[in-house]
Amino acid sequence: MSAVDDTRSTKERMLAGELYLADDPELIADHVRAQELTEAYNATGVRERARRGEILRELLGALGEDSTIRPPLRVDYGSQIRVGSGVFVNFGLVALDVVDITIGDDVQIGPNVQLLTPLHPLEAGPRRAKWENAAPITIGDNVWLGGGVIVCPGVTIGADTVVGAGSVVTRDLPAGVLAVGNPARVVRELPA
Repeated sequence: MSAVDDTRSTKERMLAGELYLADDPELIADHVRAQELTEAYNATGVRERARRGEILRELLGALGEDSTIRPPLRVDYGSQIRVGSGVFVNFGLVALDVVDITIGDDVQIGPNVQLLTPLHPLEAGPRRAKWENAAPITIGDNVWLGGGVIVCPGVTIGADTVVGAGSVVTRDLPAGVLAVGNPARVVRELPA
């Protein structure tokens, strides 16, 4: 676990989903920048829509037109999050973007949803040594994530799918279905 390719930076290994140590100075600086921006964002008032947009455009990797993210918002880095157009995110999103989190167009995200890309080794030794890696999350167009949904690392949710409140999504979900539970299971197809 300690042997790594010394020709690439820790950030390059992190973004590739490979094992890395998060105490790298470049990663710490990126994280501090993101925390300062989210702190400023979360302190904005309801009438400061323009300011909120400015902060989000600086924080996120991409932000589509007519998208709303209500504070508070929590991220690791922000720069690996891409939000499509017409997206609505309710209060309390936690998006741990060690690697890419892609949110399609017209997605609705309920309150207190968690999008979690980080992974940690199951073996005690590497975990104790603070090694970690990550797997990307992709949310298709017109998905609705109910309140309190948790999306785990490496999951893709197909377009037009609805995930019921409180569900934990541990595996990919196809397009056009209703999924509920822990772990989330498809309970039926949805009309087109």
